[in-house]
Amino acid sequence: MNLKKELPLITIVLLPFFYLAYIWNQLPEKVPMHWNIKGEIDRYGEKIELIIIPILLPLLVYIIFLVVPKIDPKNKLNKMGNKLQTIKILLTTFMSILALFIIYSVKNQSFANQNYIILLIGVLYIILGNYFKTIKANYFIGIRTPWTLENETVWKKTHKLGGKLWFVGGIIVVLTSLILDKDPNVTVFLIITGIITIIPIVYSYIIFKNGIEHRV
Repeated sequence: MNLKKELPLITIVLLPFFYLAYIWNQLPEKVPMHWNIKGEIDRYGEKIELIIIPILLPLLVYIIFLVVPKIDPKNKLNKMGNKLQTIKILLTTFMSILALFIIYSVKNQSFANQNYIILLIGVLYIILGNYFKTIKANYFIGIRTPWTLENETVWKKTHKLGGKLWFVGGIIVVLTSLILDKDPNVTVFLIITGIITIIPIVYSYIIFKNGIEHRV
């Protein structure tokens, strides 16, 4: 690992830890730990539990991106070059922002602006959709179904379609986050996420099956 190259991203990973340390003495011993879909607090816990948030979000994602290319049996991820680094930066930064948002919400005991985080997820969908077609077949990143992993052509076609769906879905999520109130926006977000997840999976099976039938 090139420490000098990774230092800016390591700083981003540590931001939620720094923020949590900064506000630690301002927090009560019992803090909100979970909100329901309406943004209402439905569970409290000890404030020490908050340390799990930056560990499971930016830190874990960052570590995964460090480890996975080294254990990729086909070494496909390393062949992505700068594209893999870009995806790592995007996902790790997103997770750090999400952790900051959650800790900030805990401090203020309010999750009223959940549209903001959904909007951020929409932006992430747009960016990832744009990168889907560049992801090489591998066991760790992308639309990993038995059929995409079995056949490289199926992988490419599935990610080409998935990229378009995620890009368009992300635009819809961003627009609805700006237009709709939080309750209908959550519903739209869940529907869009379901569509862009399920369709590529089904599509990968269909083109794989058709490919087998044509060979027979």
